[in-house]
Amino acid sequence: MSHPVIYWIRRDLRLHDNPALHYAVQSERAVIPLFIMDAEEKKLGAAPKWRLGLGLEYFWGGLEKIGSKIIFRSGEPKSVIDELIAETGAESVCWNRLYYPVARQRDAGIKESLRERGIEATSFAGALLFEPWTVSTGTGGYYRVYTPFWNSVKGREVQVEYPSPTKIKAPLDWPMSENIANWQMSKPMGRGACIVRPFVRLGQAAALERLAIFLDEDAAQYPDRRNIPSVLGTSGLSENLALGEISPKQCWHGGQRALYEGIEGAEIFLKEVVWREFAYHLMFHTPHILDSNWKPDWDKFPWQTDENDAVVLAWKQGRTGVPFVDAAMREMYVTGRMHNRGRMIAASYLTKHLLCHWKIGQKWFEQCLIDWDPASNAMGWQWSAGSGPDATPYFRIFNAETQLEKFDPKGLYIKQWIAELDQTPSDTAKSFFDAIPLNWNLNAKMGYPTAIISMKHGRERALNAYETRGF
Repeated sequence: MSHPVIYWIRRDLRLHDNPALHYAVQSERAVIPLFIMDAEEKKLGAAPKWRLGLGLEYFWGGLEKIGSKIIFRSGEPKSVIDELIAETGAESVCWNRLYYPVARQRDAGIKESLRERGIEATSFAGALLFEPWTVSTGTGGYYRVYTPFWNSVKGREVQVEYPSPTKIKAPLDWPMSENIANWQMSKPMGRGACIVRPFVRLGQAAALERLAIFLDEDAAQYPDRRNIPSVLGTSGLSENLALGEISPKQCWHGGQRALYEGIEGAEIFLKEVVWREFAYHLMFHTPHILDSNWKPDWDKFPWQTDENDAVVLAWKQGRTGVPFVDAAMREMYVTGRMHNRGRMIAASYLTKHLLCHWKIGQKWFEQCLIDWDPASNAMGWQWSAGSGPDATPYFRIFNAETQLEKFDPKGLYIKQWIAELDQTPSDTAKSFFDAIPLNWNLNAKMGYPTAIISMKHGRERALNAYETRGF
């Protein structure tokens, strides 16, 4: 009983419904929460790294209230864990699973190594509703299309949530910890951090509050309002799910209760929770979705791959001359998020009207989104480009102008984000110029650019490119 348990923190920054933490606490041993800044964490994009830093500091505060804290170490995880075991005499290590390929391989190696030495190593399902290997088709394969996947899991029982610990037993002597401030996780964000910070919903309490408000006030209108970019018609929980500040089980059970109470829109919300599961299902079974065309036929398509091309820069800067695209990109720089309808429009425009490789957009979103998630980001981009599973057909090319007329007929979204098109621009529109890199040399007094390419011409060019390549 004197040998502590090391709880390895990853994307599970919550006290409630945290299987690994619950296991460690229930052991009645001292618990040493550990976060490791390894090579994978170091290469995170600017926005997700900054948001992770905020989340860790908040979680640290929550742990302190119940008698614990976080030990921060940097280095290769296996070496860090081995060193901490040697220092503390720990005989057990636990964690909640990650599912991207590098983490799976790394964790399997660590688990095997620990067990060979007689150290208990236990991993738990804390990030998903259903483990990817437990969902299969009638023939035992994996699902390639969302609707059959949804039909397969919608009636499954989801486990009850683990309770929050009220006290965590501390070791007699805490091991040395690095200072998280020295990691400078906010540095890559530059001046943008101050602009985005007011839009962050930080921590477990904020996530649970947002879920409750959404289910009580917004879920009934969710099927319609989720497509209107000028209003808060969605749950807004993607950033919290990405860091595990709320669990998918909490979202699922909340949605199920709302559905039981007669709020029909809650089913659409549940489908969106499962859409996230589908992304992880695909990443687990076809990991090449992260860095290669999911459909090999698309390898022959002549994507434009130069990240420094002028049209790519215009897209990144929100100055394509297409208001819906530009508003979506600017929303991302000010809030760290982008409305889902805007994501579809911005992604379709880059990959179809501009014929740029989806990897360019995937990489840029990884830099800029505080709700960045490897599985969802990859699937979203490949869905938009047409190269992914259950993708939008290659010949379906969103017209950003008609989409704007349909989902923002009063121009409220444009007013929120594009200063150059308004004589009295909104504060959010002006904030864009305070958030972006100084070397872009942009200001609110610049004229709004003409469109890089017309909707009609871009569509015709894309269709011709597809036809030429035999699609």
